Amino acid sequence: MARKGYIFTDKVESKRGIMSTFFGVLSLISLIEAVHQSFLGQGADLVKYGVIGFLCLIFAAVGLVLGIMAKMEEDKFYLFAWIGIVLNILTLAGISFILYAGAYGL
Repeated sequence: MARKGYIFTDKVESKRGIMSTFFGVLSLISLIEAVHQSFLGQGADLVKYGVIGFLCLIFAAVGLVLGIMAKMEEDKFYLFAWIGIVLNILTLAGISFILYAGAYGL
């Protein structure tokens, strides 16, 4: 007897979790692209790369808060909340490493 794959539940994905994942993907890809473009320009410190990094910081902070709020909701699926939390923490860690490397000359 094959299972049909029916799920009998009222749970749905949290909208906050989906937004957290969206912000995480957006900020991580933008940060990686800004670092890549700066690398291609032999470390040129253009203002636009700094602005992109600052916006990534804001988006990652908002996404992290949304992910935590989505994780605290009851009767929801938490897959997108966890993905958003991880992506936003990776973005914040990347920005922290860039600032640390810039301050101490790594």
